[in-house]
Amino acid sequence: MGSGKSTVGKKLAARLQYDFVDLDKTIELIAGKSITAIFDEEGESYFRSKETEVLRSLDGRKNLVVSTGGGTPCHSENMQWMNENGITVYLEMHPGSIYHRIGKHKKERPLIRHLGDVELMEFIINELDKRKIVYRKANLVMKGESLKTEELEQQLLLLMKK
Repeated sequence: MGSGKSTVGKKLAARLQYDFVDLDKTIELIAGKSITAIFDEEGESYFRSKETEVLRSLDGRKNLVVSTGGGTPCHSENMQWMNENGITVYLEMHPGSIYHRIGKHKKERPLIRHLGDVELMEFIINELDKRKIVYRKANLVMKGESLKTEELEQQLLLLMKK
């Protein structure tokens, strides 16, 4: 959450001349409602099942950059599936950097919208601690704060040649 997946993903897709898919936006289009509304009306487990369903519907598509939600890799063996079906990238960031990026927009994010400032920072630290084990299984780990799309593209092209 807040690492720049969508922003970097769009730029990377343009550089590679690939299609770009934002998984959350795709889920919203299919459902006809926002992620927040899905969480409110159906619950997180329903959302996670839809998320996995939409992710796996991309199977077999080529020349595609996909931006997932922050929780996607941590559910339903999604990280393993993504590693088997493409190249995964973890945009690693310091909790303070994430806090500054998402704090102003927390009302749009169902998992954090009710948190105060201190609770938000605690949430970020706790979630990163839990998720880091899965995130670090990515094929490529890049520092998010100083990331240049050109660097990411070069690293990906090297991995593609292997």
